[in-house]
Amino acid sequence: MRSGNAAALKKEEEVLYSSRPNYWVKMRGKGRSPLKANVKDAMTGFIGGFITILVLAVLTKITPATLLMAPFGASCVLAFGVWNAPLSQPRNIIGGHFISTLVGLTVYHFLGNEPWTIALGVGLAIAIMMMTKTTHPPAGADPIVVILGAYKWNYLITPVLIGSIVIVLIAVLINNLRKNREYPTFWI
Repeated sequence: MRSGNAAALKKEEEVLYSSRPNYWVKMRGKGRSPLKANVKDAMTGFIGGFITILVLAVLTKITPATLLMAPFGASCVLAFGVWNAPLSQPRNIIGGHFISTLVGLTVYHFLGNEPWTIALGVGLAIAIMMMTKTTHPPAGADPIVVILGAYKWNYLITPVLIGSIVIVLIAVLINNLRKNREYPTFWI
């Protein structure tokens, strides 16, 4: 009788596991990249990224304010490379950087610079961006930047807020020069 129960249990397990995808099988992917290579899009990305970072770098050099930080390079990839994606819109660029930096500064000023606080800052930033519909992948780096850099609260305004506004303004100007592009697809 026991062997009968074991066989029935094994059959039940097989049915259970066959009805849901294997954990490792899901990692195979389902084909090729859908991305297309387009010279005009690549040139728009080059020009947009170049002008935006140049403006931020020059403003940083000629004014007392720092307006450039590394995650802005990744924001340019989204703003000019995939301008029509939800995560590339002004709400996401400005809001994502603002929220993530605020989270990073709050964690740093209340809990310090420790490996676990850096991880907490990034995790909280992701969750809050998702809950506020301001998810912007480059902004996920902002807590790391502000915690490791031991920045003060004014970092939230310069470079973060002003710099992200500059990115959006230049993206609006550059992207809309192309007839087949409309940027942004939404503001709020």
